[in-house]
Amino acid sequence: MTYGVDKLILVPDDIDLSRSPLAGQLGVETYVLGAFNPALTRLPNGNLLMMVRVAEALRKPIFDGHVHNIRWDDGRYVLDAWPLGAANTADPRKFLLQGSGWKVMALTSLAWLLPVELTPDGLAVVTHHYDKVIAPHADFQMYGLEDARISKVEDRWLMTTCSVSPERHSTTLYSSDNGLDWTFEDIVLDHQNKDMLIFEGRIDGHYWAQTRPLGDLYFAYPPGSKWRAGPSINLASSPDALHWKPYRKPGIRAHAATVATARMGGGTPPILTDRGWLTLWHGVEPKEIVGVYRTYWSILDRNDPGITVATDHVPLLEADPKLTRPIEHQMYVRDVVFTTGIVDGGDHYIVASGEGDLACRITHIPKAFFR
Repeated sequence: MTYGVDKLILVPDDIDLSRSPLAGQLGVETYVLGAFNPALTRLPNGNLLMMVRVAEALRKPIFDGHVHNIRWDDGRYVLDAWPLGAANTADPRKFLLQGSGWKVMALTSLAWLLPVELTPDGLAVVTHHYDKVIAPHADFQMYGLEDARISKVEDRWLMTTCSVSPERHSTTLYSSDNGLDWTFEDIVLDHQNKDMLIFEGRIDGHYWAQTRPLGDLYFAYPPGSKWRAGPSINLASSPDALHWKPYRKPGIRAHAATVATARMGGGTPPILTDRGWLTLWHGVEPKEIVGVYRTYWSILDRNDPGITVATDHVPLLEADPKLTRPIEHQMYVRDVVFTTGIVDGGDHYIVASGEGDLACRITHIPKAFFR
């Protein structure tokens, strides 16, 4: 699908690593593997804010017969070395450690979050707020923070992040009273959950969220079911945005009629429209190591988000090689668009996505498309 406004707004070369929280600590060269998967919100001054995941990677992770990863350790950053013979390094983003009896991996990069302010239409960068970077500060974030999502609920901004460590793969919550200065609140989900999205508004006085628990085992639906077993988008509610209770009804599930959404997960925080809660989500078609990531949409009932009012199996967004052609030399995965933010732009929505796990993409999508 083609939109009138669809562009890359931030690419790896736009990031100044001399201002990185890792700067000068590792004794080896790093580079920006990707600046992508941005949360999006509108600031009180009318400008937009992207919270960008900066994956800072080792230029040469393999040396001296070992493969290395970056780790936060009590306020500083260090390198760990693993024997090369014990690791599978086929994926440039990570390596798998063999011999454990279950899947264990380490990352060749460490992610931190950079606030980038944009003009009100999202089409130009105003400034990079390096003084407000969000970086690891505890053991449960020792491998970084990933894929922020920002929701404005009444007069408060809430941001969920995925905090990565060998202790746990948890969801952590930050809050702000201005959308720019953030306070760490707590761990809110203590299990592998990559996509927690808080609704931009309450239902019967409660906060609501989409979640996506991960696992290696899923039970089969009955033969002939319209649903496909696997990762799905679940729901939870909370009185305070800290303590969450799973909802009894299932949320959005993979449909058996299409392999394009064989895996799925949340994309943008649900926002309220005349028809209900609009949510953009990602479906993954299996292909090689990473798969093909596309963006889809659904509208959920305004009073019971366990009811889907409308949805479409035609992709809303797909990876666009024309956008990434100028940075082709930096590409390391393809067929990936991962939508992570949405704000009201008047007669259209301003949608923020990660393109190719590499750059930030802004797309204007007419509201009429969802009517």
